[in-house]
Amino acid sequence: MDNLHVVKRGFIKEDKQQFTGSSLEKLKEAAKDTKYLLNRGYSVKGVTTFIGNHFMFSERQRLALARAVSSDYDIDKRKSKQCIFGCCNEAFQTYDREGSLIEEVFIDGFNTIITLEVALSDSPVLKCMDGTMRDLAGLRGTYRIIDKTKKAVCLIMKYLVRLNIQKAVFYLDAPVSNSGRLKTFILEIAQNYDLNVSVEVINNVDSVLQRLGGVITSDAIILNHCKSYINLLSAIVSEIENVWIVEL
Repeated sequence: MDNLHVVKRGFIKEDKQQFTGSSLEKLKEAAKDTKYLLNRGYSVKGVTTFIGNHFMFSERQRLALARAVSSDYDIDKRKSKQCIFGCCNEAFQTYDREGSLIEEVFIDGFNTIITLEVALSDSPVLKCMDGTMRDLAGLRGTYRIIDKTKKAVCLIMKYLVRLNIQKAVFYLDAPVSNSGRLKTFILEIAQNYDLNVSVEVINNVDSVLQRLGGVITSDAIILNHCKSYINLLSAIVSEIENVWIVEL
């Protein structure tokens, strides 16, 4: 695909000030207060509004708190569903917590691809308390393929092959612009890998993934309800050179 947009996905110029130095230390302090209140049953929105007002945070810093911080209950619940990478006869395998082999995965397409595009753009990626990686990019119903998209999709394919996954189903949100183009893009790339790949463009991605196991996403709501998930983003991002990771 020619003439791809050269974009730093998920980056604004204020990030260099808001997520480094004393600003980052203040966010880390606020994260402790946020978790304390979440552990006592207060809502994420209410807590981040209260904490954000107290520290006079920007909307972007408040969003970082909301995405990075979780209650102990949610952390334990999500980690209890996380699949395990193992080694059998010198080959990597993936198992759920009950010991069942995972050979088919279901991928939250925009969630996974966009976070990798952000990481590849040297934009801030949040290392969250539940062990996942999340970004600060807002989809808002619009998406376009950029110069980082191919590498992001290739990283997903390579890692799935490495884990001996046999089949991967990408789910893309139909209402999001260019979801059809991204479907074609993914399928073209998939031809270069020993992997059975399909792409579904549907209206209710979150509700479908919440009922499945072997899910690949960092979406907190899906993680709270799905049967099992693979923390693929954390594994991939940890191997990207010069990635900007923000840990609160």
